[in-house]
Order: sequence, then C-alpha cells, then structure tokens
Amino acid sequence: MYEKKIPEMLDCGLAVAIKVIGGKWKAWIMDCIRRGVRRPSAIHREMQEVNPRIINLHLKELEEYGMIYKEIYAEVPARVEYHFTTVGQSVLPVIDVLEEWGNTHKEYIHRNNAAYTAGSCEFLPEELRKHA
Repeated sequence: MYEKKIPEMLDCGLAVAIKVIGGKWKAWIMDCIRRGVRRPSAIHREMQEVNPRIINLHLKELEEYGMIYKEIYAEVPARVEYHFTTVGQSVLPVIDVLEEWGNTHKEYIHRNNAAYTAGSCEFLPEELRKHA
C-alpha cells in the first residue's frame, strides 16, 4: 500500500474539512446522494464526464471518513445504495453555501480567468484589488 512521504497535518479544522469534502468531485457526489441518486451505476450516469474509477475512489473515501455508508441489499442481482451518516448530513449546509457562492460569482470568475489566461494585465478591476 502507498505510504505518503509527508504526513498529513489534520490538526486544523479547515484542513480536515477540505480533506473530507475537497477535491474535484466529492461535493458533486454528495449532492447526487442528497437528490436520491444513491446507486453507484446511477451516480456514474449522472456524472458521465468523470471516470467511474474516480467516482468509486471518492465514494470509498467518503465512506472511510464516515460521511456515507453503503447499504447492500440481499437481492439477485445485488443492489448497493449509499446513504448519509448523521455527520455526512451535517456537511450539506456547507455544500449549499459553497454552491450559492459559486452561483453568485461564477461570471466574475469566468471573466477574470479568461482575461488572465489570455495574458491581459487588466484581468482584475481596480475596485476589486483593494484589501478588505
């Protein structure tokens, strides 16, 4: 098994939160489960642009962190569904706030990212350069 050379510093609450829900796809996976998309195959269909192996890896990590649990039904063929634990349910308002922030600022982010990528020196308007 792979052993990290640099130990993770998870003493800070922000580091713990980012470790658990950070990454490119975890919040999206959690949103799928919240909306009732609970079977792995359904999550794969919902997130077609993501490699199923990556989705499965994130599901496993969320399960290891105690955010979700896997329910296996005694059926043929076997049926598996993911559900939130109490702690997993408690992080959903945080994801909601992140989504709201993203929706509020997405045009600004796209516009500035495009200008920055194009090499423009004026990608950030003067009024936004001021420190809060």
